Amino acid sequence: MTLSLNDYINVFNQNGNFKTLADIGRGIEREALRVLPEGKLSEHGHYSELGSALTHGEITTDYSETLLEFITPVSHSPEMAIAQLQDIQKYTFANIDGELLWPMSMPCFVDDANKVPLARYGDSNIGKMKTVYRQGLKNRYGSMMQVIAGIHFNVSFSEGFWKVIRTAQDRNENIPMKDFISEQYFSILRNYKRYCWLIPYLYGSSPAICESFLQGKTPQLPFKKTSSGALYLEHATSLRMSDLGYTSSEQSSLQICYNDLHDYVDGVQNAIGLKSEEFAKIGVKINGEYQQLNSNILQIENELYAPIRPKQIIAPGEKPSQALRERGVEYIEVRALDVNPFVDTGISLEQIHFLDIFITYCAFIENNKFDCDSQKHYENNMNDVVLKGRDPTLMLSDQDCAGEVHLKSIATWGNELFDDMAKVALLLDNAYQTTQYSESIARERAKINDATLTPSAKILSIMVEGEQCLTEYSLTLAAKYREETIARDYQFYSQQYFIDGATESHKKQRAIEESDTLNFDDFLVNYFK
Repeated sequence: MTLSLNDYINVFNQNGNFKTLADIGRGIEREALRVLPEGKLSEHGHYSELGSALTHGEITTDYSETLLEFITPVSHSPEMAIAQLQDIQKYTFANIDGELLWPMSMPCFVDDANKVPLARYGDSNIGKMKTVYRQGLKNRYGSMMQVIAGIHFNVSFSEGFWKVIRTAQDRNENIPMKDFISEQYFSILRNYKRYCWLIPYLYGSSPAICESFLQGKTPQLPFKKTSSGALYLEHATSLRMSDLGYTSSEQSSLQICYNDLHDYVDGVQNAIGLKSEEFAKIGVKINGEYQQLNSNILQIENELYAPIRPKQIIAPGEKPSQALRERGVEYIEVRALDVNPFVDTGISLEQIHFLDIFITYCAFIENNKFDCDSQKHYENNMNDVVLKGRDPTLMLSDQDCAGEVHLKSIATWGNELFDDMAKVALLLDNAYQTTQYSESIARERAKINDATLTPSAKILSIMVEGEQCLTEYSLTLAAKYREETIARDYQFYSQQYFIDGATESHKKQRAIEESDTLNFDDFLVNYFK
């Protein structure tokens, strides 16, 4: 039974069904580059006081040893998620010897990309594999890719929510609940792909880069230069999401669609086995040293760059696609968010409110399946917005159910979407007994109608009109956030919690290392079987 947005609104306004929306689960993964007070990349390894990057639950590293990653547990309160992230950062600041956290997505000044250190995870086979994977990324895409930071926002709905949806759709046939839930999450993924251009437009915060990011290479984009030497595109929103950041031309040939879980998993697993002539030129093991895990288009599944992913919690040694196939989708991971430089956590409470609305809206609207050609159509919209989203002449392509394409400006299309999302915001206001969701719609709609209100426009105004140096501005923010964070009391965790967690994580790493029985070569053979 096909329902409209208004049908869902009516269903959730009946019998207290709106209360199931108060059980939205959220988790934040925030990446942050460690830098010295003068603005250079830290050369210090991962601090032991922060625990083992391999096994610590809240504090780890991403691609580079200097790129920290903070992970909050699932929380059912937006305020709690932010408080947990602030606590993690408070403990971190106390244990990194005066270093700062760079408040931007695109990195600080890096004089030599060869000095960007790969993340290290110890001597266990799984630890070595993580480092070799990063060595492969370095050889494939360059070291500067490994010091770009972003925000991943994880979101899930309760089983009670899905039961309301299932009853409303009259889908009480003999289909396992986990399969129904996975089907609905894939509906969200498809709708997100259609409308995810909204995310870099509203929250893109990387319209400019330090010239050192190019490492002397001739830029392919028509950059302008500020008086202090930074490079920028006049109408860009998120250079992090462009070809400069986490994209891969090799992956453009992959036929991975989001129509259902099994097709998606098959597509990912097939991609891991596809050979790349370009990456084969690198070699795999040279003079006894691994240069990459393999020469396939994807070394492992994590190398698939996408603005959103279906996720399932994985067991030790389990591949993400295995977990999805066996247990279905547990949550989705929104990956198109730049680090927000205007708040200490890199993501604001107001952003979470809007993401709640947007993802719920994607759960309520028509969810027609699409082929890979249509998917490419939506990806082109995304690419246009990250490079020229604030260009008043930009027209995006809206493809209707019949396959007809309608050209629309961001203002026209955006206001259509916000008219509908306003209805979802009222539901969430009711569920959380607040007005913050409706306020979020008004605040974000203002950006749709006035591009100067977007973060990317504000940053360029500071740099171009205010003639402020990007590095100096970023360092001023970084120092301010460090001081404010240290002065703030713990809100959820405690200092002793993190001390104990660091100690326990080192023990776990040693136990993993001591339990290895295979040499690394054999371990990799077994892993890829």
